[in-house]
Amino acid sequence: MSGNVNICEITADVKEALKKFRFRKEQDTSALVLKVDREKQQIIIDEEFENISIEDLQENLPGHQPRFIILSYKQEHKDGRTSFPLCFIFFTPRDSHAELQIMYAGSKISLQKEADVNRAFEIRELEDLTEDWLLSKLGK
Repeated sequence: MSGNVNICEITADVKEALKKFRFRKEQDTSALVLKVDREKQQIIIDEEFENISIEDLQENLPGHQPRFIILSYKQEHKDGRTSFPLCFIFFTPRDSHAELQIMYAGSKISLQKEADVNRAFEIRELEDLTEDWLLSKLGK
């Protein structure tokens, strides 16, 4: 069965948005949220958020549909430094449609490579997407 997993096409719009997002100059927490278009079997832009808190991001995501989240997180360090780690978050709720879960899972690695993001995390429950969770993943 694994040979039949469809990897969704990453559209030119998404590739351009990923590049733009990666090299953005803003000094805030921002997110690029991507989703799968089931009919076209493409990864498309769902929403872009500038200057958003993790809690607000959580509230803006659908609770029962998977999403890919590219997150530029403004991290304040104890020594006064500020960094902006780029994270790839794969959100796949347990109760989402099985076919959709397979399409997302089959596309995850190619999208992560296209985004050129090394920090990749997965969550199954939207409530888990918190600042504490992210900081624990980033090793703080």
